[in-house]
Amino acid sequence: MVPCLVAGVDGSEQSLAAAAWAGREAVRRDLPLRLVHVWDWHPRRQDGAIAAAAGRHLARRTLRQAEEWVRAACPDVRLQDELVEGPVVTALVKEAERAELLVLGSRGLSGFTGFLVGSVALGVVAEATRPVVLIRADEDAADEHLPATDGSASTRTGYRDVVLAVDVADACDETIEFAFEAARLRHARLRAVHAWHRPGPLSLGAGEIGLVDDPRQAEEWLGFLRAVLRVWRDKYPDVAVLETVAEDKASTVLVRAAAEAGLLVVGHRLTERPVGPRTGPVTHAVIHHVGCPVAVVPHT
Repeated sequence: MVPCLVAGVDGSEQSLAAAAWAGREAVRRDLPLRLVHVWDWHPRRQDGAIAAAAGRHLARRTLRQAEEWVRAACPDVRLQDELVEGPVVTALVKEAERAELLVLGSRGLSGFTGFLVGSVALGVVAEATRPVVLIRADEDAADEHLPATDGSASTRTGYRDVVLAVDVADACDETIEFAFEAARLRHARLRAVHAWHRPGPLSLGAGEIGLVDDPRQAEEWLGFLRAVLRVWRDKYPDVAVLETVAEDKASTVLVRAAAEAGLLVVGHRLTERPVGPRTGPVTHAVIHHVGCPVAVVPHT
């Protein structure tokens, strides 16, 4: 199967913004973009062929609207579309498995025509085995770029930073590689961020860095972060990297770091849980509070 990007569309402002972002990303990656609308049809006893045909017609119209929107915003993209039937989360997770990445609006409409309500988007992120990027409704091309010298929005300036969340105690190659590649494609700086906190006296072991003062702890964590990224700096010598560490909750640090970013990249560990797949607390928090696009990269 030819690699591609997939964008889920439902006619909402969020999904159209997601489709436009996916079009720009597809051009950056030199890949086709497939627009997908999930038609979750639940016929009632009184429904007949006419009602089914009307529903399918509305679904097709949603796809055509999204295709026209993307072509207007990104005329160079190679575009396909597909109407998919089935439960929404299951269908989108399956589409993600066929793609380099899946792009969704972070919110959507409720009711007949909408599917990307919060629980569905979170469900897809929790179950997907391929990267998922979430886009907000007001995202446009200029938001990926630095402002012009007069402070106005522009698409002619350089790209904003790609921010990468790194847990130096559990660093994930898939997440790091995704962020470096995103920065390379944009000729953007990669800002790698690690959040640390002072351990309590009962959690310290012999020789642990919690025994030193705060400035030295920060330097120790920064050294660990640089060590984790050293091999990736060698693989991506053209990517400018800024490593930063901060003492605070991880979600707070990432929300602050992403305030001026073009993309935030976080990892999501795929684990079997008694209550089924779910997002971790940090991923859940940044999805709800970060304003820029968020790429959630699954790993084992």
